[in-house]
Amino acid sequence: MPLFHALADPTRLEILRRLDDGESRVVDLTAALGLAQSTVSAHLSCLRSAGVIAARPQGRATYYAVTRPEIWAVLGAAEVMLAAQGAVTTLCPVHHRPAEHSVPPTGDSARPAHHGHDAARRPGEPH
Repeated sequence: MPLFHALADPTRLEILRRLDDGESRVVDLTAALGLAQSTVSAHLSCLRSAGVIAARPQGRATYYAVTRPEIWAVLGAAEVMLAAQGAVTTLCPVHHRPAEHSVPPTGDSARPAHHGHDAARRPGEPH
């Protein structure tokens, strides 16, 4: 399954975290992560193949963004399952915990104008 392969790498998880805060270019991600352009591009390709991010060309640059905010619920559920087996791990940041989110509806109308994690927050809950 491409999805689980994409989520199996800590660097790809970090890229997802960064993209959840907004669109980024490869050059932005390479600077933030301290990785080679070819490495970041390969990770982005893997995430695109899994269907969790998309690329948007603009001029000579390409911007990447999370397209499936439900991914945070998947990662949160994985953390719960791993914890039940005695493994202590953090797959997603605290503000993406499933207890703070419901799975949003799918489709363009469900996509947030900014920050994928805001769309999944229940009304009245803090950031």
